[in-house]
This record gives sequence, C-alpha cells and structure tokens, in this order.
Amino acid sequence: MARKFFGTDGIRGRTNEGVMTAEIAMKVGQAAGTHFLRGGHKHRVVIGKDTRLSGYMVESALVAGFTSVGMDVIMTGPLPTPAIALLTREMRADLGVMISASHNPFEDNGIKLFGPDGYKLSDEAEMAIETLMAQEPLLVRPDRIGRARRIDDASGRYIHAVKQSVASDIRFDGLKVVVDCANGAAYKVAPDAIWELGAEVIAMGVEPDGTNINRDVGSTSLDAIKAKVVEEEAHIGIALDGDADRLIVIDEKGRTVDGDQIMGLIASRLNDRGDLAGGGVVATVMSNLGLERYLQGKGLTLERTKVGDRYVLERMKEGGFNVGGEQSGHMILTDHGTTGDGTVAALRVLASLVRSGKPASELLHVFDPVPQLLKNVRYSGGKPLENESVQAVIAEAEKELEGKGRLVIRPSGTEPVIRVMAEGDDAAQVEAVVDRICDAVREAA
Repeated sequence: MARKFFGTDGIRGRTNEGVMTAEIAMKVGQAAGTHFLRGGHKHRVVIGKDTRLSGYMVESALVAGFTSVGMDVIMTGPLPTPAIALLTREMRADLGVMISASHNPFEDNGIKLFGPDGYKLSDEAEMAIETLMAQEPLLVRPDRIGRARRIDDASGRYIHAVKQSVASDIRFDGLKVVVDCANGAAYKVAPDAIWELGAEVIAMGVEPDGTNINRDVGSTSLDAIKAKVVEEEAHIGIALDGDADRLIVIDEKGRTVDGDQIMGLIASRLNDRGDLAGGGVVATVMSNLGLERYLQGKGLTLERTKVGDRYVLERMKEGGFNVGGEQSGHMILTDHGTTGDGTVAALRVLASLVRSGKPASELLHVFDPVPQLLKNVRYSGGKPLENESVQAVIAEAEKELEGKGRLVIRPSGTEPVIRVMAEGDDAAQVEAVVDRICDAVREAA
C-alpha cells in the first residue's frame, strides 16, 4: 500500500498545508498512541522539538491526540533529535516524538517517531499508524485521559550522556572551537557540552527566533562558519543542522570535511584499537567511491543502503556494525546512541584531534575523494524517471561509466526533485554524464 503521510524520515511538509496541519498532527498522536497502547501499565510519550515557530502548534496538537487516547505526555522543549531517542529509553516511555524538519527552512516542519527502544519506527509500524489514522480514533473515557507535563532537566541529562562518549581522561583544553548550531535544537546543549570538556567555544547560530533556523547558518549553509573559523584562527569548526542529528566539520583552513571523511576517520581509529564492529562501515549509495577504496585498503568493507539514515541503521543492526552514516553528515555510532547524533560525532572528532596532536586539515583528510557531482532537477508532476527517453539516456550513461565510476539517480523522499549523482576518475566525463541526464529529465518533466 502506498504511503500517504510518512516519507523517508517521518512526516514532513510545509506547515498549515498538506500533511503538516494541526488536524493531521492530532491524528498522528491518536493513531501512534493507540498503536503503542500495549500492556496494563500507564503509558507515556516523550515529545521534543526544534526551534521552529510552528513547533508550538504541532506540539499542542500532538499532546491533544496522545492524551485523548490515554497516554501521558512529557514535553522537553527544544532538544536534538538524538536526545529524544535517549530520553525515550531512559524514561521507559512507550514512544518518542521529535517535531522537526531537520535542515529544511522554518516554513516546513515534521514529525519523527521513535519506539520504546529509541530506534526510529520500521516501515511496518509506520504503515500500521497510517491505517489507524484513516479510522475513527479510539477515544478513552474521561477518567482515562492522559496528563501532560514539562520537564526542566532534559538538557542536563543529554549533555551528561554525550560526554560519556569520550574517554574520561580526554580534555579539550587549548582547543578553540567554532560551534554553529543553525539556530536550531542544539543551540544550548552542543556549545555547553564542548565547553564543559575544556574547549574555548565560539558559538554561532544560537539565537533562534522561530523563523531563522538553518537560515545562512548550519551544516547546509557553511559560508559563515568557514569565515568565522579563519577569522578567529580556530582549530576546528563544528556545524550542526536544525535538529542536530548531522555534522559537517570545517578544518582550520576553512575547508569542508563531509560525512564520508568523518566516517573514515572514526572507523579507522576504532579499527586500530580493535573496537570496530562488523568489519567495516555502513553508508548509503551517495557515499564517495574514495571512501570505499580507502576502507578496502585497510581490509574493511563499505556496505551501501538506499538513502536515509534509518536504512543505514537497519543494516547496522542486522550486520552488527557500530559505525555508519551518510555523506551529508548523519553519523550513527551505535556504541553511544540509537540514531544519528551530530554532537556525539563532534566530540569523537575533537577527541581524535587531541590524541593525534595533528591539525584538523591533516587529521581529517582521510582519503582523496573521487570526482563526484550531484545535481537536482525540480519537477511539477508525473514520473519523469519512467519516461523512455530518460531511461535510454540513463542506460547509455551507465554503460559509459561501467568499471570507471558509479551513477545514482533517485527521486527525493521529501520534495518534488530528482537527484542525479555520478562519480568517476574523470571529472569531465562525470559532469557531462550528469548534465545529459538532467537535460533529459527536464525535457520529460
């Protein structure tokens, strides 16, 4: 059955339109609450959010939905997505909810759901919730309606937890670190966690006003932090996204270090200590061929999944891996959490910087990336990838790159966009292949 509400990472859309209205949010609360009402105990859901203006509306609607079917609600206020996964487990909750559209602009919002184990829901669980959303809600008697409360110590709990991800003998004294929180969910906790470990912290993107999340700051808008790192002569820059589940690093020269290089570093250091599980790393089809070759040179594997950190995590659980992620910056370290955590990954990078004594530009240049180009083609309707002329151009490109590179073409799971990515040893050939496919898609669309 086709999905109506859930995409690759929960439910997401422009607020007060489509799937992201107060009415839909209340139905999600009622359906998800009903789905997780199991056993005779008092049921509980933890709800967190980022700093979007619409978070108030979505939160209130979810609270109404959950309490109407008999669930108690605990609200944390703005916290990173991984903090909600953590608190769901720690507070023995039946369900966790994060209200966020991640790196999207403030006009969008989303709803991410976690099970009692702190992991994102399976496709089957999401489909079961969608089925319940189409039915009349199972409202409880007046005396069974749930209660709602806010907790004040959630930030401190999370900071304490992420600091446990580095060894107790590690201190960041002497490090000057620029931390860009994208005016998002980590605007308090990430700078505080790094400062508590001894670093001099220069914080930016820490003045959320409800409408400036991800605007010209954060992991998807790096010009500001690059300039700040160079201006301040900082040792390193840490850029998070709106819900702080992804990380991009800036070295002391102002250059970008993406998720592939970060995964390569973390996996290599764990492997040297004998602590890398699964014999390699799990990443998506978008990760650079250079990472794959680097890991192969160390006798390690790179297992690829379709795009989406949930699919990376599923394969990690199946194969017993403890390092995985996405080139875009999702870092999943299952020794320390159940979902991507940009702050934990940042602390691991900073710890490596301290132990190595090397500058970030040297430490974080793990491999030479293969020339890779990604272009997006926006379309207004239909299914351009099913067009015969588009398929013919793609087939020709695949034949041209065979043995010399890779081609990945996919529709976005969150917006009407076709993503065309190619990589290979010949940069000119890669660009020509991508441009031909994009032109064919535009013509078909």
